Amino acid sequence: MDSRAIISACKIMDVGGDSVQKGSQSFKFDIPVYIEQTASVVGEKESEGPLGRMFDVVIKDPMSGKDNWEQAESALQEAVVDKLLMKTSYKKEQIRYILSGDLLGQLIATSFGISKYEIPHFGIYGACSTFGEALSLGALIISAGAADRLICMASSHFASAEKEFRFPLGYGNQRPLSATWTVTGAGACILGYEPPPRPDNKTLNTLRNRNICAVITGITTGRLIDFGFRDSLNMGACMAPAACDTIARNLQDFHRKPSDYDAIFTGDLGMVGQTILLDLLTEKGFDISSVHQDCGMLIYDPQTQDTHSGGSGCGCAASVLAGYILPGIIQKKWKRILFVPTGKLQRGGSNSRYRTRCCNRTVQGSGYDVDTEIFSGGKIHGLF
Repeated sequence: MDSRAIISACKIMDVGGDSVQKGSQSFKFDIPVYIEQTASVVGEKESEGPLGRMFDVVIKDPMSGKDNWEQAESALQEAVVDKLLMKTSYKKEQIRYILSGDLLGQLIATSFGISKYEIPHFGIYGACSTFGEALSLGALIISAGAADRLICMASSHFASAEKEFRFPLGYGNQRPLSATWTVTGAGACILGYEPPPRPDNKTLNTLRNRNICAVITGITTGRLIDFGFRDSLNMGACMAPAACDTIARNLQDFHRKPSDYDAIFTGDLGMVGQTILLDLLTEKGFDISSVHQDCGMLIYDPQTQDTHSGGSGCGCAASVLAGYILPGIIQKKWKRILFVPTGKLQRGGSNSRYRTRCCNRTVQGSGYDVDTEIFSGGKIHGLF
């Protein structure tokens, strides 16, 4: 499953007009949806990677003091929501909804992880693109006036994912070079209908740099794509066709070129999937090689951390977006980006068949457009 999103830095300004459908799969918000703040929580291995200093919280105990892996992942979600509310000084009563999910059956990590907050909850499953799906649906809810503020969140845990989808850790299965390493981590954002207040350097910490904010300006919802790929240890090859389809559709629906984006971030294609994606898009007439980056390739150092093709999981795209990409937007590192979290849908076990879907969303602040697209195992969600 793949997803992509475009995110950009913008100055605060009045934006008028009507939201409209674009092309065959996209939607444009003329009144943008603001990303008020982010939070990220990761495990020890992730903290030792190239982005380690950018995450808010590091939990070194892989069990998080719990009795099993599922409870440990629930602890990640609880920690990231606690951090998000602490940074903004919001009380739980000020949050209308939580849209969140994980990789496990019946979203068990999410269900127990957020139960203490007693906030109305939408459970979302989009495989590794879940965060993009949450952002897409959250932006639609805000734009429709159904909420003034909500939380979008996703998590994954290396051990719980291996247990459910591949092989138990005690089995000691050999991993081919095409395999990715599921990120132990979680990311969360608060979406709102108006610009966040200025940080006061005391109790209020918002995603704002003077008048620069990150906003969502549109979405592109992708299709389920099934190439019949069955190797759970080569996720990148499974997700790349869906990522290609959604990225191409986003560019066509919004009449854009790859150079219109400062960066295009996929979620977790890894090195194998990146190569396939670039080849497939070239066949469609799009060259994104100069602007493409992959969250799974950013979060780990393959030379020193032995992660093979890269990182993966709901927590991969979520933690990198929350900890690295969105702060970079308001720091003017990029003006406009396309965020494409990727994922695959599969049955439990090693011989699973994958489907992919995608959606994308556009994030815009005054002066810039941001597109985010998310792909998930034949399913793609995009934001921009």
